[in-house]
Amino acid sequence: MNPRLQGLGPAATQHVMIAGQALDAGRVAEADQHLSAALAAYPDHPEVLRMKAGVHSLRGEHQDAIRAMQRALTQRPQDPLYYNTMGSLLGSSGEYEAAIQALRRSCELQPGLALAWYNLGIMLTKCVRNEEAVKALQRAIALAPDHVAARALLADLLRTRGRVTEAAAEYRALIAKHPTAGMAWWGLADLKTQRFSEDDVAQMRAALQRPEASEHDRTAIGFALAKALDDAGRYDESLSALATANTIARRQQTWNAAAFSNSVAAISSAFEPAPPAAADALGREVIFIVSLPRSGSTLIEQILASHSQVEGAGELPDLPQVLAEESRRRGKPFPQWVGDMQAPDWQRLGQRYLERTVHWRRERPVFTDKLPNNWIYIGAIRAMLPGAHIVVCRRDPLETCFSCYRQQLDYSNGYSRTFDDLASFWRDFNRSVTRSAALHPGFVRENSYEALVADAEPQIRELLAFCQLPYEEACLNFHENVRDVRSPSATQVRQPLRRDTARSHRYGSLLDPLRKALNLPPFQA
Repeated sequence: MNPRLQGLGPAATQHVMIAGQALDAGRVAEADQHLSAALAAYPDHPEVLRMKAGVHSLRGEHQDAIRAMQRALTQRPQDPLYYNTMGSLLGSSGEYEAAIQALRRSCELQPGLALAWYNLGIMLTKCVRNEEAVKALQRAIALAPDHVAARALLADLLRTRGRVTEAAAEYRALIAKHPTAGMAWWGLADLKTQRFSEDDVAQMRAALQRPEASEHDRTAIGFALAKALDDAGRYDESLSALATANTIARRQQTWNAAAFSNSVAAISSAFEPAPPAAADALGREVIFIVSLPRSGSTLIEQILASHSQVEGAGELPDLPQVLAEESRRRGKPFPQWVGDMQAPDWQRLGQRYLERTVHWRRERPVFTDKLPNNWIYIGAIRAMLPGAHIVVCRRDPLETCFSCYRQQLDYSNGYSRTFDDLASFWRDFNRSVTRSAALHPGFVRENSYEALVADAEPQIRELLAFCQLPYEEACLNFHENVRDVRSPSATQVRQPLRRDTARSHRYGSLLDPLRKALNLPPFQA
C-alpha cells in the first residue's frame, strides 16, 4: 500500500485514490465528491488534505489550497512529493519564487523525481529564467525520457529562440510516439508557420476519441484542430471545435466574472485620488506594457527591445508578487491596505520591485515588463514607480476577444472560455485603463494596434518619444531582432508588419453572439 495512505480505512482509501485519478484528469467535481466522504472521517489526514488542496487550486481558491497543503506538510515535512505539490500550488497562485524554493527542496529530497524537475522547469520559465529552465527540463527528460510535457516545453523554448524548424521537428517526433500529446499538437499550431494537412486533421480527430487522452490533451488538441479548420476555411467547424475545447477547459478552471469586476472596481477606487507617491524619479528605468492578451503587446515589446537602450524582459511576475508580499506583511489583501500607505511605504515597494528586476538592467539601462494583467495595477505602479512609463496596448475589441477565444491560454485566463466572460473582462479592462489614462496623462499612453499596422513609422516615433528614448531605425526593423520571445506571437514578431491579421470578418454572422455580448451590431456583409 502507498505509505501516504496509512491511517485511512478501506473506504476512505478507495475514495482518495479515485479522487487522485480524477484530479489528474482535471475532473474537479468528481474529485471533490470522493474527497468529501474521506474528509468527513479524516479531516486532518495529510493525503486527504493534499488532494483537497488540488481541488481548491483548480477552482481558483489559491489561498485555501496553500493553507490546506501547509497543514499536510507539517505532518510530512520530509516528503518530496508534498513539496512538489506545494510548489505547483504556489505557482498556480502566482507566487513563483516561493514555488521555485519548494520545488528545489523537492529535488533535493528526491533527486530522481522527474515530476519535480519538470515543474521546476515550468516555474523558471514563468520567471523568464530560460537557461535555468532548460537545465531543469533536461534533467527531467534524462530521468524520464518519455516525459511528453517536458519535451514539449523544451520545444516551446526552441521556438522562443526562433528555432522554428527544430521546434516543429520535436513536436512531430512527440506526436509520432504519443498521438494524444495535446501540448505537441498545440505547439505545432502555435508556430503559425505551417498549415496542417488533411491527414493531420484526421489524426487529431482520432486522438480526441482515444481513451488515454486526458482532459488537458483534449483541450489542446481541440484548439489545434480549430486552427487547422480555420486555415482550411471551414469556419463553422472551427468555431464548433473551439466551443468544445473551451467547454472542456472551463470544467478544469472556473471563472467568476462578477467577482473579478468587483475586484477591479475596488482597486480602481482605492487609487482615486492618487495616494502619496514615491520620489518622482523612481522607476524611470522601466516601461510597463499592459494589455489583454492578443492585443499587440509582444509587437510593442519587440519594437522597444530593438532599441539600443532597452532590454525586453518579457512577462515578469514581480509586480504582483511585490504587492502580495505587502499583503502578507500587513495581514490584509490588496487593495485594503492602500489607504494606510504613505510615500515612504510606496518608495519601499518601488525599490523592492527594482531589486527583484535588477537582472534585466545588467546590459541595458531600461527594460520592459510585459505582464498583460498589470493594467489592473496601474494605480500601484504610479505610486511605487512614478518615473515609469506605461504603454496600454489596445486592439479592436471583437478581434481581441475572438483571438483570446481561439488561443489556448493558460488556466489563469479563465475568462477566455465564453463570449459573455470575454466581453465582461474587456469592459473591465476598458473602463480601468480609460480612467488610468485620464488620471495620469504623460505617463500612460494608449497604443492602437490598428494605427501601428496602418502607418508604423509615426506611431513608433511617438512611442519612443513617450518613453523618452531617441528614435532609432532598428525599432522600425524590429523583425530583424533575434532575441528570445516567449509569447504566442513569437513567430509573428520576427516578420514584417502585416495588415491581414483580422479574422472576425471571415466568420461573418457566426460571431454575432460575441458581437452581442460586446454590444456591437450584428454582422453585415
